Amino acid sequence: MAESHYPEPSGDVSDVGSLDPDQLGFMCGIEVHQQLATGKLHSRQPGDLFDVTMESLPDDWPRFSRRLRAARGEGGKIDIAARFESKRNRSFEYVQSPNSGLIELDDQPPLNHDSDALDIALTTSALLDAKPVSLLQTMRKTVVDGSNTSGFQRTTLISTGGVLQTATSPVGISVLCLEEDSARKLDTFTTVDGERVIYNLDRLGLPLIEIATEPDVRTPEHAKETSIALGRTLRQTRRVRRGLGSIRQDLNVSIACGDRIEIKGCQDLNWIPRIIKLEMGRQLHFYRLANELRAELSLPPLPSDRRLDDGELESKVAKQVADLLAPKYVDLTEYFADCESKMITKGLDQSHTMLGLPLPKLAGKIGVKQLDAEGAQLPRLGRELAGAAKLAGVKGVFHSDELPAYGISESHVAKVREELELSDNDGFVLCLAPRWQAELALESVLLRARTAWHRIPQEVRNVVIRKGAPDDGTTAPMRPLPGGARMYPETDIPTQSIDNQKWQSIIDNLPMTDAQRQARMDNYEVSADQKEQILAKELDDQFVDFHSDLPAKAWATVLLENDGVDPRLSSLVLTAKEQGELTREAINLVIAHFSNSLPTYDEIVAYAEQQGLKPADESDLVGIIESVIAERLDFVKERGLGAIGPLMGVVMQQAGAADGKAVSALLRQAINEVTK
Repeated sequence: MAESHYPEPSGDVSDVGSLDPDQLGFMCGIEVHQQLATGKLHSRQPGDLFDVTMESLPDDWPRFSRRLRAARGEGGKIDIAARFESKRNRSFEYVQSPNSGLIELDDQPPLNHDSDALDIALTTSALLDAKPVSLLQTMRKTVVDGSNTSGFQRTTLISTGGVLQTATSPVGISVLCLEEDSARKLDTFTTVDGERVIYNLDRLGLPLIEIATEPDVRTPEHAKETSIALGRTLRQTRRVRRGLGSIRQDLNVSIACGDRIEIKGCQDLNWIPRIIKLEMGRQLHFYRLANELRAELSLPPLPSDRRLDDGELESKVAKQVADLLAPKYVDLTEYFADCESKMITKGLDQSHTMLGLPLPKLAGKIGVKQLDAEGAQLPRLGRELAGAAKLAGVKGVFHSDELPAYGISESHVAKVREELELSDNDGFVLCLAPRWQAELALESVLLRARTAWHRIPQEVRNVVIRKGAPDDGTTAPMRPLPGGARMYPETDIPTQSIDNQKWQSIIDNLPMTDAQRQARMDNYEVSADQKEQILAKELDDQFVDFHSDLPAKAWATVLLENDGVDPRLSSLVLTAKEQGELTREAINLVIAHFSNSLPTYDEIVAYAEQQGLKPADESDLVGIIESVIAERLDFVKERGLGAIGPLMGVVMQQAGAADGKAVSALLRQAINEVTK
């Protein structure tokens, strides 16, 4: 038996900022999933994404439906996460986007890896000093939540044993994989037969690099630092996608008295420390609750270190608790016919069933909503039970610690307690939904309630999101933590070797480091702000490659103002301006006109002339300026150089196409002469 290094955990759950990671035996690793800027991984379809919703879906996009079921893997076992998903009574509808074909529909075997995606994965491996595996063997990872039409996700191990350098300390890289992204969920709705989920296939099959670190993250703040460093390393390739949703961060968090939890949905890196601290507090709370409940049943307490758990003892506790919390679902619908709750009335009008589940020995243990000083909900069993119920698709449940409330009166509560044959120490949960869904929800609630006498259950959780951002940093259950039974070999994709020549070619052609890129930009006379923006937007390669003999500041301005446009076009248009073929003010106008094509220099010049965008001759400008000043001589003498601004518009209007900088210079010269 391992010896514990951790005493009884201390700390205030209501003040998670004060929790000591070292004292609690904090462990954390990070998983990053980064979309690559290539075509799809196994189908050669383009990697386009379509910004559509249920309301804007084109009518001509085909749709088809499927059901998925959990199957035994090669080891003969059904993965725990797959088994859970199969109970949710779901059917799936898929919308076939223009960049999805027979492979995305699972009607054709997949192709081998996209060569560009593989090169990017190997390049990232080299940047992390990870060692490539000698033979690439694609695996199938069972996924039955509908996000993949085949019922599995294809994943290939690329490299192992790397290291990420951070300012705090090095972080080991456990594995780097290349895998398919999932389909995008558009909508979910409940029917009398179960849930219906609609997916768009545009994202399905996009290549993802998955990087998993060792549990070397020392503190919640170090987790943020590590995530930033991982993202910076991936962007160093300059071949990854940018924008919302293109990179996803998962956190694997535990403390000694808790257990491993995988947290998804950490999009905003600034939230990472807060999310982790709240998870530490949640695990500590439920460890203490478990020991409180065990004491009331005269059961031995949990050790402060999970490594000291006695498996035989925990099995006995689990059996005793299962006998105590039996699956008893009682139809209480008739007793709520006079309920004043609008939600309950609406449900009853839809022929929903109100089911009750007794929870012996849990009166006062389920808890009511409380907030910490920063507005985050404190952990409580009731929220965990509600989260378990929501996995079945219901919006929530009612429980005894919070009632009477929500239109449920004291008399309703008394009747429920009578029908469920409860003592004063017993609690209960109510669920209003279609009968099949209410039973599934309460089954999930019952299983979670039984774990209250044990450590926090291993599971995948999701950050609670409100209006596109974390609500308060807390999380909700998503699914059980998957096990090894979900992986088995992909037989449709042949193995592929990575020989020394291929690896050496990757090593010899590594991208520039951030420091090298900054040093390169120092060679050009651009402002500090322009330099910062160009590097941040990853435009420095374009700046250098298409700079030619153009003025550096002007080229930087045009490039930044036309980010996303072919830099060859921007360079040609600026060249035309420098050659006096169009005005400075016309640059962006001409670029916008040709944004979907790449014209020749002569075509740009011809268009500028046709549209009257060619600068006026200086001699014509001088004459116009002299005339304008003569007509407004008193105003000019009164205002001096302050007249430049008001007169600019007048001159520009009369001159037609003219360079604003040239007009300003000539106006300054002319005003100085008349005001000597």
